[in-house]
Amino acid sequence: MPPARAESTVAELVAAKPNLFDDGFTTPLLTLDADALRHNLALMARWTAAHGLAFAPHGKTPLAPQLYRRQLELGAWGITAAMPSHLRMYRAFGVSRVFLANELVDPAALAWLAAELDADPEFHFVCYVDSVRGIELMEAALPTGTRPVDVVVELGADGARTGVRGVAAAVELARRAAASERLRLVGVAGYEGAIATVDDRAQVRAWLADLVELAHRADAAGLFGSVEETATEEIVVSAGGSEHFDLVAEALTEPALRLSRPVLRLLRSGAYVTHDALHYAAISPLRDAAEAERLRPALRLWAQVVSRPEPGLALLNAGKRDLPYDLGLPLPELVRDPANGAQRPATGLTVSKLADQHTFVAVDPGTEVQVGDWVGLGLSHPCTAFEKWQLIPEVEADGTVVDLIRTFF
Repeated sequence: MPPARAESTVAELVAAKPNLFDDGFTTPLLTLDADALRHNLALMARWTAAHGLAFAPHGKTPLAPQLYRRQLELGAWGITAAMPSHLRMYRAFGVSRVFLANELVDPAALAWLAAELDADPEFHFVCYVDSVRGIELMEAALPTGTRPVDVVVELGADGARTGVRGVAAAVELARRAAASERLRLVGVAGYEGAIATVDDRAQVRAWLADLVELAHRADAAGLFGSVEETATEEIVVSAGGSEHFDLVAEALTEPALRLSRPVLRLLRSGAYVTHDALHYAAISPLRDAAEAERLRPALRLWAQVVSRPEPGLALLNAGKRDLPYDLGLPLPELVRDPANGAQRPATGLTVSKLADQHTFVAVDPGTEVQVGDWVGLGLSHPCTAFEKWQLIPEVEADGTVVDLIRTFF
């Protein structure tokens, strides 16, 4: 943040509408493109509604309640969490519906959850179960006389991540969950992104068909509540990351999925919020859509050239501690001359490697870049970009900072 604003509150700084380039912000600095952010949020709200899906975007991508509020205002059913700490943060900021995409077996977290459920009748919580042992741990930790915890059986796949292997085993686990006095079985779920590469759509379709079969078999067996006191108003069937949400929509809509009660067809994509410039740009199901219907990269990290020690090399003052690199090195997009504000495409610049606090940039012959220039980097993988920053300026095209997005990692 600008040193001259050191005594300002966040609200005061936002109210002043400072300019990113003229009002003392220093590099390295992660920024959010305000227009791209608005576009992505609105686009997925429209897309899910058009495909008959409820939406619980995965909040672990930004861990930013300000963005959750926008998602909920655009019609999201709730927000997905990954960890108990996420759940507690969501509740602190008033999120009333949470899907925990994990099995919850920690006694302290379960005791807190039970108290939270009893204190707020409007709080709607769902989490995975994928083992008898997990169910037993939940039953042992949850106090008697409290509201049952809603669970969904997680279906996995061989060699993938968590989840029951095989439909038959998942049906048996569903029977065990349905018999529990501390839990209420409300559906089935899973995550297809861990089972295949983006090119193997047939494998994803096969897994989704298994998920639908599991829902049908559990429903036919009356496992989603057979008496009025335990019956669910709607059956949850949930899947979906940011790679195959088109296939999820295809699999979870009628006539493929038709159960004895209304179905909450719940998508959980998260990285769409900011998209990215490399990994998700290449694999998004919307990558070939009309331009207005594509997701747009909203993340940019500005760094400064601090050294030109030899021909063909420039060093920027950002590195592994400042930007993601697990799904690809950053892409130079813009060069800005701080003396006159002129911006140009970063043609001829390529990131070759990263150190902790430096980016090594290969400079093609004839390319002009000098110490002091700002370089705007496109990033890959929003999840590991957000986690490195506590406060992120949201910036309009003219450089006006319209908000500061707080993260809670």
